[in-house]
Amino acid sequence: KCIDGIQRIPNDSIDLIIADPPQDIWGDISDNELGQTLQQYYEWNNLWLGEAQRVLKNTGAIYVFSPWQYSGMYHGLLSNLFNVQSRITWRKVNQSDSSKTWKNHISDIWYATKTEGFLFKQNPVGLNRNEENQNNHNLESNLWIDLPFGIDDGGRYPQKLFERILDASSFKLNWVLDPFMGFGDVALTCKKNGRRFIGFETNKDHLLLGMKRVDKS
Repeated sequence: KCIDGIQRIPNDSIDLIIADPPQDIWGDISDNELGQTLQQYYEWNNLWLGEAQRVLKNTGAIYVFSPWQYSGMYHGLLSNLFNVQSRITWRKVNQSDSSKTWKNHISDIWYATKTEGFLFKQNPVGLNRNEENQNNHNLESNLWIDLPFGIDDGGRYPQKLFERILDASSFKLNWVLDPFMGFGDVALTCKKNGRRFIGFETNKDHLLLGMKRVDKS
């Protein structure tokens, strides 16, 4: 389980956390940590986020993926533990969307840091960035509608999504943690971009598929 795994990680040792927590807490899932009520789900999220805050370095960052239904909850939870820097909106098409009114084509990514002394684009925040970074409005905008719809090699999300996060909030050889690694999207992107990776996954089938994807890359 993710909480048990994170508890084994030393304090202040992780440079970047990228997390896509499970959302269907009332479905048929194998993670017994998840309760059957929204209050239990809130408390469970508060537990793993507390551990995430402990293991993150003072210069580190966390990105939490959230559908619109839970976006306010994650904002509140993160605000209690971190310094929320931005809410990123990206273009995500849910093929199983059963909405009878407006189709939802967006999702949120909450970006927060452990302290205000964090790094962004490989520079300490508050110092003058070079002209290239100052003029690169596309990469630094929190509206990521330019990312492709498609996914890569059997994953859930396009690798360009995670490459953008790695580029903004990590260096080569930094430690990246994914508490809910699924099919290994973050792990695969880390390997291709020279980052070190730690991940946890309760679904054994997903874990095996993710490991195969990383081994073949």
